[in-house]
Amino acid sequence: MNGKADYYEVLGVNRDADADEIKRAYRRQALKYHPDRNPGDQQAEEKFKEAAEAYEVLIDPGKRRLYDQYGHAGLRDVQFGGFSDFADIFSSFDDIFEDFFGFGRRQARRQPRQGADLLYNLEISFLDAVFGLETDIEISKSVICETCRGSGVKPGSQRRTCSFCGGRGQVSQTRGFFRVNTTCPHCRGTGSMITDPCTQCQGRGRVKQKKKVNLKIPPGVDNGTRLRLRNEGSTGEYGGPPGDLYIDLRVTPHPRFSREGSDLICRVEVSFVQAALGTEIEVPTLTGQSRLTIPPGTQPGASFRLPGEGVPTLRGNSRGDLVVELDLKTPQELTPKQEELLREFLKLEKSEQSSPSGSRQKRPRQSPSIFS
Repeated sequence: MNGKADYYEVLGVNRDADADEIKRAYRRQALKYHPDRNPGDQQAEEKFKEAAEAYEVLIDPGKRRLYDQYGHAGLRDVQFGGFSDFADIFSSFDDIFEDFFGFGRRQARRQPRQGADLLYNLEISFLDAVFGLETDIEISKSVICETCRGSGVKPGSQRRTCSFCGGRGQVSQTRGFFRVNTTCPHCRGTGSMITDPCTQCQGRGRVKQKKKVNLKIPPGVDNGTRLRLRNEGSTGEYGGPPGDLYIDLRVTPHPRFSREGSDLICRVEVSFVQAALGTEIEVPTLTGQSRLTIPPGTQPGASFRLPGEGVPTLRGNSRGDLVVELDLKTPQELTPKQEELLREFLKLEKSEQSSPSGSRQKRPRQSPSIFS
C-alpha cells in the first residue's frame, strides 16, 4: 500500500460500507481533527488531511473500485496524490463542510480548479483490439459559456459585493466553546453575488456541449483496457486546466479465437486416425491459413505453437504465439468396412499385448520440432 494507511481503517468503516456510512464516518473524523479545534497540533493536521484523502477516494465509485482492486497503486492512473494543504481540502469539500457542521473553507471560492474527468465506455471487435483502430467518438462535456465568458453574469451587468459578509466570503460563528470562520451562506465564499444571471447558462458560467474526439486505439489492447486522453475532460474553473477523458474498452468475443495475454488460442478438430498416423492440417490465423504438422502418435489434449501469429504486445514490437489445441474426434457412426478394420486392429493390439515378449516393432515418430 506504498506506506499509506488503509482508507477504510482511516475512516473506521467496513469495506462494504455504503455512501451514507462513509459520509458519517468522515464527518466524525473531520469534526475531531479540524484545524480550528486543534490549533498548532501537527498530528491532528495530518489526521485531518488523511481523512479527507480517504473520503475523496471511497465516496467516488470509480476511484473506490480502483482502490479495492489495486490498492494505492491503482490510483496513479487517475493522478490522485492526496491534498497538499488545508485550502486544497476546503476547496474540494466546501459543500460537504457546510452540510456537516458549517465549517467553510478559509479562502475565496475563485481559485483555479481542474475540470472534471470524464469516462466513456466503448465496445470494439476482437480484431480491432488486435490490430488497432482509429475512430471518432462523441462526448458531452462542460465548457465555458460563450455568452458570459464563464462569469455567470448577464452581459452588461456585473457581480455585486455580498452584503452579508462584506465581500470577505466568510463569517464568524460560535460553535460551543469555539469561534470559527465559516463560508458565507449567501455568496458561498465568493464574496460577491449574481443578481442578473446569464440567460444562456443560468448563472453557472458553463454549459454542456457535445464534441467529437478522435481516438487512436493501439494494437494489442484487451478487454478492460483503459485509455487516457489528456485535457479532453470538462473545462476547468477560474482558469484551471481541463480534466482528462478516460476510455474503458470492452472487446466482443471472437467465434474461433480466445486470448491469453498476447497469445491466441484456437481449437482444431482432428480424427483419432490422423492423430495416430500423423498428418498435416491447415489452421486458421488472424491473417489467413497456416499449415501445421501433426506427428504420429499425438495424444488427446496436445497443443502446438505457431510463433509470431498471436497478438501484438501493447508496449513493444513483438507478437505472441498462436496456440493450437487439438480436439480428437471419435466417429459416432461407422460404415461396415470401417467397423471391420477397427475390430481387426483391436485383435492385433490384443494379440501383441498377450504375446510372450509383449513387444512389437514401433515406427519412429517424427519430432514436433518448433510446433511442440
